[in-house]
Amino acid sequence: MPGIYLDHASSTPCDPRVFEAMRPFFLELSGNASSPHKQGRQARRAIDQSRDMLASFINALPAQIIFTSGASESNNHAIFSTAQAFKDKGKHIVASAIEHHSVLEPLHRLEQEGFEVSFVKPKSDGIMAFEDIKSALRPDTILVCCAHANNEIGTLQPVEAIGLLCREKSIHFLVDATQTVGHIPVNVKNINCDLLSLSAHKFYGPQGVGALYTRQSSCLPFILGGDQERGRRAGTQNTAGIVGLGEAIKLGQAQMAQDSPRETQLRDRVIEVVLKEISSAVLNGHREKRLPNNAHFSFANINGEELVSALDQANVAVSMGSACTWGRLEPSHVLRAIGLTDPMALGSLRVSVGRWTTEQDIAYFLEQLTLKVSQLKAS
Repeated sequence: MPGIYLDHASSTPCDPRVFEAMRPFFLELSGNASSPHKQGRQARRAIDQSRDMLASFINALPAQIIFTSGASESNNHAIFSTAQAFKDKGKHIVASAIEHHSVLEPLHRLEQEGFEVSFVKPKSDGIMAFEDIKSALRPDTILVCCAHANNEIGTLQPVEAIGLLCREKSIHFLVDATQTVGHIPVNVKNINCDLLSLSAHKFYGPQGVGALYTRQSSCLPFILGGDQERGRRAGTQNTAGIVGLGEAIKLGQAQMAQDSPRETQLRDRVIEVVLKEISSAVLNGHREKRLPNNAHFSFANINGEELVSALDQANVAVSMGSACTWGRLEPSHVLRAIGLTDPMALGSLRVSVGRWTTEQDIAYFLEQLTLKVSQLKAS
């Protein structure tokens, strides 16, 4: 049987319509967008069209969009440039303790350079408490980092309230929206963020391209060289990838109203059956305040890597959590932060459905999951 893909939180398949939109820029329209000739102008127009589509989707201005290689670069760009631009005002940063590693690692680098970072833990349901963020702020705080939704357990965060607080105190606010853009509405004005990162491969676009929204022009260049992206990110632009990002955004905007309810129904079916049929299972993260396509579990007395491998042998692709940390021996920092013991954290499983997931896919997965858990417990 063909494989069943339930790891959309790691990467979504490229929509065939996105691929078709990209195809000409691989084969016929190969001009450099910085070149003055006809093919260069065609590439530049295509990039501008994608910039317009993305800006419209998140309620931004086209000039506020910087195209990058993905959310990891966008997060690095946002953090390091903000720290450099405002270090004379202060060297204190506040971040949720469950951020993606592309946020955590730059922050740890800044700590080595004399900055102080306050990492705020979420509640046991995976939701950041507004009051805890507020209490962590200081007069010398220059940046707050909080993802729109956690990439492992899928919990949605109160970014609108946090953003309003930061705006009132003139503190820059970075929102990693990698898991939400293209799946739920994302409005930078409602969020009150100064910086927002995203990756195309999380919403049925190509891998290797993303964007950073910057509310103000104070975001310093991260890659130096030419004057691409208004001098904020040098290097020949990935025209085909950017076209794919724009097409994926357009499709996501058109299909969100039908994709989200259907994925929520499939997600809820997974949660209902797993908690009913597998006595050792617990759901990680808030039951309702989560992404429409994400269900994350821990199983007592089960090795998560062995469970993922067993399901892979049954042609079901799932994961324990972030693909960026696969193979590490230590438990997830996210699961530790919400209070799970190390054995329970190591027995985790993330199931993330997508645009083409069917009820039959879910039925087969649930059958195999029950079987594999039973076999692993007996071994």
